[in-house]
Amino acid sequence: MSDWEDRATRARERFEDGAARLPEDMDERQRQLTRMGNAAWAAGLSYLMLGRRTAANVWLVRAAETYRRSWPDAPAGSWGRPIGAMKSRLIAGDVAWAIEDARWAVDAGAVESESPIGRYAAALARLILGEDDAAAALAATLTGAEVIPPAVPDSITALAMHDAAAYASAIAALVADFETREEFLEDIAVADTVLALQALAEVRGMSVPLASALLPER
Repeated sequence: MSDWEDRATRARERFEDGAARLPEDMDERQRQLTRMGNAAWAAGLSYLMLGRRTAANVWLVRAAETYRRSWPDAPAGSWGRPIGAMKSRLIAGDVAWAIEDARWAVDAGAVESESPIGRYAAALARLILGEDDAAAALAATLTGAEVIPPAVPDSITALAMHDAAAYASAIAALVADFETREEFLEDIAVADTVLALQALAEVRGMSVPLASALLPER
């Protein structure tokens, strides 16, 4: 069994174990659902790295659905959940539901968030919704935010402005940023943000060829 197969199997087992024993307490339940969402996400990306696109899409959609289930009882400002849902949908090619999750992020108040993570969620949502001017304006507020690599708002801005050259430079910088990281969610070394932004770039006819050990082979 390859390393990615082993990771996919263990992630599926974590998801199924969590689903079998969901707590009644609402706070414990939303935490468990978040862990399940992370496990489904890990399984999806592991299958993607194996070249098993159908299985990857199933698990990435499951991740998005589970993150959304966790939201109603989540603490205020849990913006990682809509971000995770939107990215999972984009990577899975589930554009219609990516739009629904983008609306969820906007309706939940991400645009007005004082948190850079919240505004990142809003910028990504606006980009998915095709509201490019709003996406660029939000991305501009992320400049200098320590928790967000500069290549992320740069990529969003380039996509919003339909600037192919700027996007090619920014997305390459984001790949390089991922390649310097030592820690990944669920220990899954995949450049997921790159994959999500590339999905949006493809819709705009701006996708660029990229090669990295942190990306699936095309």
